[in-house]
Amino acid sequence: MAPRTPPGSGTGSRLSLRLGLLIATLAGLCLAGGWWLGQRSAGAGGPLPNQIALQRQAQQLQRSVDQGRASEAEKERLLQLLLALEQKAEATKLLERLADQNPERWPLRLLLAELRRDQNDRTGAEREVRQILNLSPDRIEALQLRTLLQMEQGRSGEAQAQLQAAFLRANTAPPSANALPLGLLLADLLQRQKQAGPAEALYLKLAIDHPRDPRPLLALALLKQEAGDTKAAQTALAKARERSPDKDDPRLDQVATDWGLAPLRVLRVPSAVSPKPVAGSSAVPVP
Repeated sequence: MAPRTPPGSGTGSRLSLRLGLLIATLAGLCLAGGWWLGQRSAGAGGPLPNQIALQRQAQQLQRSVDQGRASEAEKERLLQLLLALEQKAEATKLLERLADQNPERWPLRLLLAELRRDQNDRTGAEREVRQILNLSPDRIEALQLRTLLQMEQGRSGEAQAQLQAAFLRANTAPPSANALPLGLLLADLLQRQKQAGPAEALYLKLAIDHPRDPRPLLALALLKQEAGDTKAAQTALAKARERSPDKDDPRLDQVATDWGLAPLRVLRVPSAVSPKPVAGSSAVPVP
């Protein structure tokens, strides 16, 4: 699971980053590089020399596709180029064809949904997500995107009801592998709806139900940090580290840095006692 964003102000911002990270995992399909290149190149003053070369390559590949001679790899390369060149309408048409021809490759359909959303076609995006869920009702990435789309359309109550039902089903004995991701998504939605108390209670329940997984505590730390309770956020982050298989995992330190907290290497909390710097440490508060 749709990973969480650093603190931000927009509704659903952390859900959105989760989707961005999901798209990044599509690099194996030769898709994501073009997407992010396209995002970076947006707003450029004019075509750069390398953009002209990409346009020529895209035109050649498009001719091959139109003539029915393009391989799957060439179609995916064309999609990458179209996204990089911000030719979203053309990319959408190609993605529609690829997704229809390869229904088992759900990431293509998910990327199509995200591309429609990027073009403010939320109805179309939700239609694509529904196709994924019709084949795989528990696909967490699709549930994440559906939740985000519902939130953006003012349907948070509907999203909450659906997630609560899915979470209850996932926790029916024996619990499914989706129980934790669904719980985190539901708690995130509660937090976005300003229901901090229920969100915190759910994070704590998830932390108890999944005693070896650091994610509920990381989410709790974010909630506390956004509420301005840095001390509680530090404590939760330190406890999350104790659950990490790699106690020196630099990613947890990066989370702390992104949130403006003290580096985790100085935090060791064996109990609920507030963390204190280790004597003699060279820790410096992160700006």
